[in-house]
This record gives sequence, C-alpha cells and structure tokens, in this order.
Amino acid sequence: MIGKYTVVTLCGSTRFREAFLEAQKRLTLAGNIVISVGLFGHSGDDEVWEGMPEDTRTKTKEMLDDMHKRKIDMADEIYVINVGGYIGASTASEIEYARRAGKRVRYLEG
Repeated sequence: MIGKYTVVTLCGSTRFREAFLEAQKRLTLAGNIVISVGLFGHSGDDEVWEGMPEDTRTKTKEMLDDMHKRKIDMADEIYVINVGGYIGASTASEIEYARRAGKRVRYLEG
C-alpha cells in the first residue's frame, strides 16, 4: 500500500459532522489522503462564533469558503457528503468549481 495516494477533499454541509468523520476514516483506510473542513459551523464549534461581531463573522465565513476552494485545488477529487441527498448552495458551488477544474466528483449517496 505504499505509493501514490489519491488526495480527496470532503465537501458537504457541516451539519453532517458524523458523516464527515466516518467518511474521513473510511477513505483514509482505503489509502487516500483526505482533506476535510476545519470547522463544523452547523453542528458544533459554536465557541468560534459566539460573541463574534457580524462583520467579522461574514469575513471569516468568506475566508473559510475560499480556503475550501483552495483545498479542492490541492485534491485529485472531491467526495460529497450528501446525507439524504442534501446538497446546499455552498456545496453545489464547490461541486461546480471542482468540475470546472476537471476534478472527479464522488458522492456518499447516489
């Protein structure tokens, strides 16, 4: 199993924290280098946002969205965490970004 590894960036709504963690483990054990989100804004990490001024919150979210695009740039493919088939606007933009860059797109569900 030593050799060239596929780099996979996980994309999807951060409300699916457990699905992200499970996919990260499964894909890693399958011999992939997995890049994930840095924060789970919809299902944890509330301490990051509590008390943050709205203008700072907006700028931080923009930075995190841009960072995730850079993670897609580093990857060979993306793996979409689409629990129940859910794909929000942010994830849809990441899928489109990956496709335009010629990246393979795989999905947790269908």
